[in-house]
Amino acid sequence: MCRLLAYLGKQIPLYPLLYQPQHSLVVQSYQPREMISGVVNADGFGVGWYGSDGEAFSYRHTIPIWNDVNLPGLSRFIQSNCLLAYVRSATPGQALDLSNSQPFNYKNLLFIHNGRIDNFRQKLYRKIRATLSNEIYSWIGGSTDSEHILALILNYLQANPDWSVETALHSTLLDLQAWAEECQTNAQINVVISDGQELVAARYTTNPPAPSLYWIQHTEEFPNSVIVASEPLFRGDWQSFSENSIIRLGDKCDIRSQTV
Repeated sequence: MCRLLAYLGKQIPLYPLLYQPQHSLVVQSYQPREMISGVVNADGFGVGWYGSDGEAFSYRHTIPIWNDVNLPGLSRFIQSNCLLAYVRSATPGQALDLSNSQPFNYKNLLFIHNGRIDNFRQKLYRKIRATLSNEIYSWIGGSTDSEHILALILNYLQANPDWSVETALHSTLLDLQAWAEECQTNAQINVVISDGQELVAARYTTNPPAPSLYWIQHTEEFPNSVIVASEPLFRGDWQSFSENSIIRLGDKCDIRSQTV
């Protein structure tokens, strides 16, 4: 069950965040400690970041992160105030290709998801797609539950321009909860979504326990920042997300939470 990582704070290179911590995301790809299904995350990876003009970029691959000989060098030159990264453990039956690799991005939004909707193709695939506008429906390029969760969030934002990402995410989780109950399936949805100025993250499940998710701020290694991660990267005062909660982490490292 995939591992994710997000950073918001002063501008830094990707390398010290991705490679230097004792229990880095690279280590979590082959030696995770808190996965509740699966053993390794060898089905690809991705990193996303924002340029100085606020434009979102990503670099994705379908090989294990430890096998990419280009990433260590690239990550020394990629610098941003907002970074998202992800290592994948593919759900059985989901294709191993770039269209299913995260982060997903839409305009200036980047999105990563850890978890699964059980029997997604059989239970919720058509139900989700039936709710989408033509633009969001046509935007979907892959077949994962992850991308369809983002599509629901985008659909709400498109229909309600005054809504925040938090509000759209909250409404999406309530929809998925209702549909999961109706279709007698389960959903585990840990997500982080960003516009480069804030992180909005959720830890959610219809059938506890939820996959692990933590946050920490203002550490010695990364001052004036906040980090969200599936597993703690290093020793420190990591805070576990409450189950079925959403937390907004602002560009001033201010924090606001709500219950789903």
